[in-house]
Amino acid sequence: MNTPICDFVSRYVRENALRLHMPGHKGAPRLGPEPWDITEVEGADSLYEAEGIIRESEENAGRLFGAKTLYSTEGSSQCIRAMVYLAALHARSCGRAPVILAGRNAHKTFLSAAALTGMDVQWLWGNGDSYLSCRLTAGDVEAALEAVLPAAVYLTTPDYLGNAVDVAAIAAVCHARGVPLLVDNAHGAYLKFLKPSRHPMDLGADLSCDSAHKTLPGLTGTAYLHISRSAPALFAEQAKNAMVLFGSTSPSYLLLASLDAVNGYLAEGYPERLAEFVRFAESTKTRLAAHGWTLTEDEPLKITLRTKPFGYTGRQTADMLLGKNVVCEFSDPDYLVMMLTPETGAAGLERLEAALLAIPRKEPLLTAPPQLGHAERIKSVREAVLSPCETIPAAKSVGRVLAAASVGCPPAVPIVVCGERIDAAAAACFAYYGIETVTVIRE
Repeated sequence: MNTPICDFVSRYVRENALRLHMPGHKGAPRLGPEPWDITEVEGADSLYEAEGIIRESEENAGRLFGAKTLYSTEGSSQCIRAMVYLAALHARSCGRAPVILAGRNAHKTFLSAAALTGMDVQWLWGNGDSYLSCRLTAGDVEAALEAVLPAAVYLTTPDYLGNAVDVAAIAAVCHARGVPLLVDNAHGAYLKFLKPSRHPMDLGADLSCDSAHKTLPGLTGTAYLHISRSAPALFAEQAKNAMVLFGSTSPSYLLLASLDAVNGYLAEGYPERLAEFVRFAESTKTRLAAHGWTLTEDEPLKITLRTKPFGYTGRQTADMLLGKNVVCEFSDPDYLVMMLTPETGAAGLERLEAALLAIPRKEPLLTAPPQLGHAERIKSVREAVLSPCETIPAAKSVGRVLAAASVGCPPAVPIVVCGERIDAAAAACFAYYGIETVTVIRE
């Protein structure tokens, strides 16, 4: 597959033009990539008005993913905001209330999208022993749709712990009622290239976002917005306008070149490389389980350990691995998350396995995370976000109403949502997960 953006920038660098345009480094390689960091010079195309090489590259990506695909240089966050905005437009176009049904484990960017667009959120509560997971079924969604006909249903799958829901079954339930399905697939771009595909676009989603930097070799900040060819026509017609609304007018050309290069990478034997690596990873997981580690993930490119049965918290285990120069993605008191790609390689898996097998097993830790209830809603997300606020100690927050989902990333999933009253159960969760301050509406 051709890579028109990379080819153009390569020529531009070779020709050694006098750069009397932005950016100010003028191509001088202080960090290294500056010669490739250009702006919308003649022939380079413009992301939000793409008619040349960027459009060609996006079309290449669309052929790979089987969808209409647009590039983001501001991560899946830009795509999430665009999806919620498109859902809001869809609601207006068909006379529905601006309501979206969403799995409770949504990334905090979804909340900012609701605040910016004025979309009201009704939460779908699934099963799971962590606030990071929301194991929804088609029956759960169907029951919710009996009560309200929303602008869209919004899922986060795979979630941060590597759990996935049955997108195909949920899509069927949504489409039977004429409701679009939106999927935050930021952690699952590679699912398209499994055999058979497990990508939301192939399972019935109408809109989906993928991060190219989480499980594909794109630079940090690269992502895709995918629009199904069977989705409401408005989505494809207004998708570029939606991306413009939430994107910088100076998208990084380094990131665009990276997305273009990923196309070439995917087209040149990636499914076969992925399949081979997944086999290695499955063998590693089998041996770790035989040694006594408890693995919980559903997806092949994560290893998620529930560590307390082995005698440690997730954070303790992460620290022990760090001592062996093995750096994990995420840890909390109960879980340790490690993200894999074919670039990890068999040697990387062997190194990880050796480090985990060297940890001595201890008596299980029996402490369980506090149970989080359904918090009382006082204001909408938008009302809360736009209210005067103050930051206070989490230990003194019971009874107050959350103003901002100021949880860090990772995991960027809020325990309490903007506009909800913090109760004792939520405060116990803050303490358990090490959250020391919260931003609440000023009284």
